[in-house]
Amino acid sequence: MQNSLRVIPLGGLGEIGLNMMVIEYDDTIIVIDCGLMFPEDYMLGIDIVIPDISYLRKNREKVKAFLITHGHEDHTGALPFVLRDIKAPIYGTALTLGLIKQKLEEFNLNKETEFKTVTPRGKVSIGPFEIEFIRVSHSIADGVGLAITTPVGVVIHTGDFKLDQTPVDGEVLDYARFSEYGERGVLLLLSDSTNVEKEGYTVSERDVGTTFEEIFSKSEGRIIVAAFSSNIHRIQQVMDVAEKFGRKVMLNGRSMVGNVGIARELGYLKAPEGLIVDLREIDSLPPQRACLLTTGSQGEPMSALTRMAMNDHKQIKVQRGDTVILSSKFIPGHEKAISNMMNHLYRRGAEVIYEKVSEIHVSGHASQEELKIMLNMVRPKYFIPIHGEYRHLVKHSQLAEKVGVKKENIILAEDGDVVEITKDSMSVREKVEYGKVFVDGKGVGDVGDMVLKDRKHLSQDGLVIAILALNEKTGEVIYGPDIITRGLIFERESAELLEGAKNVVLDALGNINTEAKTDWIEVKEEIRKALRRFFNKALERKPIILPLILEM
Repeated sequence: MQNSLRVIPLGGLGEIGLNMMVIEYDDTIIVIDCGLMFPEDYMLGIDIVIPDISYLRKNREKVKAFLITHGHEDHTGALPFVLRDIKAPIYGTALTLGLIKQKLEEFNLNKETEFKTVTPRGKVSIGPFEIEFIRVSHSIADGVGLAITTPVGVVIHTGDFKLDQTPVDGEVLDYARFSEYGERGVLLLLSDSTNVEKEGYTVSERDVGTTFEEIFSKSEGRIIVAAFSSNIHRIQQVMDVAEKFGRKVMLNGRSMVGNVGIARELGYLKAPEGLIVDLREIDSLPPQRACLLTTGSQGEPMSALTRMAMNDHKQIKVQRGDTVILSSKFIPGHEKAISNMMNHLYRRGAEVIYEKVSEIHVSGHASQEELKIMLNMVRPKYFIPIHGEYRHLVKHSQLAEKVGVKKENIILAEDGDVVEITKDSMSVREKVEYGKVFVDGKGVGDVGDMVLKDRKHLSQDGLVIAILALNEKTGEVIYGPDIITRGLIFERESAELLEGAKNVVLDALGNINTEAKTDWIEVKEEIRKALRRFFNKALERKPIILPLILEM
């Protein structure tokens, strides 16, 4: 019987972010990308979300490589957590590995990790797979797609891409290699679905430079540009325009300083001598000669720009006449934080420019016509849309049908699906363990849905703590009860209500038989039930009730 190729998405199909794709044949697994996702609104207190890698843990001996398409966090951010369990070399282009190394250094994982630098059109062999890296255009330099030759046929993984005809770095997507593989015959295409709802073509990154020039030419005060530190093309454009208009560039934010340093060292970012100056010079420069590149475009609470907006930055105070440019897309879920930050910037006297009012950001993802071109270049037998929410995957599958891919040859896969492929068939055979793992501080996976429900409950209805001391032998009350609330009422103005709560606790204790009074579990449960009924009746709220018994 012919062995089948197994394609298993562990993240990225049904959500934006969390990208991780497993390609498996016999005893070899290669993993494409290893990304994180930023927490959604209901994930209270969560720092980041990473894929559940239970399947990889069970098959860790089979995992031979991580293939990283580009340096964005939604494709690399889970590596520091995954590499603790799964040891395998990381393949990527020079800039991609440079950004990864910087991240892994924070976790002391650099020395024990093997890095393999690849170049576009370069090939590597891993077990039964031969992989060629193909240049693509995206919103970060040095991005690649993958052509994976397997025993059953060629698999093309586009990575994140768009068909930018005038990229900032001059590195156009490699139409020739994608087309050549299409001529030879491609078994399966896995293609980016992010912008499938947008008609036409995605605007070129170079057009943002024109907008920057217009803003710089009109601004008489300081210019503060907030952008993703990984968007080296955007940073290059800011530096080019700053030089043209005689402004010095200062860097603010740890990741901005770090990524610019790496990009310059590797030759992906060019800045003439003297253009970049120390941040401490900002107050000595005339306003019309100062340009600040900073992190914090998403309104993150502790980011550099948010601290500036709140007048809480040690070195930089936003002044009247400053122009603040938010040169990035607003990530869903961050809109409120960004709006609040913008309001505070306006209070400081700044003018704020963002994508809704000016063309200062363009997407790095292909729109409908570009997706059609990719499908027509590759001409796959089978197609699986990837990298998108479920509606994006549906729309992309419909688009593939329009350009000639047979409906029965398209699978709308989701995270955890095991897609088995032979030369003549493709089907979902089973489902492996998958899901989202929450990272909260130093804890990885120790916060689950129940904890999040409790946090939500606390945020909505508050907490009541009932403290009392009982005789450990008789169960008689020696002290208390004291009632402490958090997030429920203003205690100073609710003395009568709290007194009522104390009486409820005493009544509940009086109704417990003598034998049960020394069973603290039983006592706590009775107190919990009584207070729950009391506050529900008095306030129509259901706070978390925490009885605290001191034995004396």
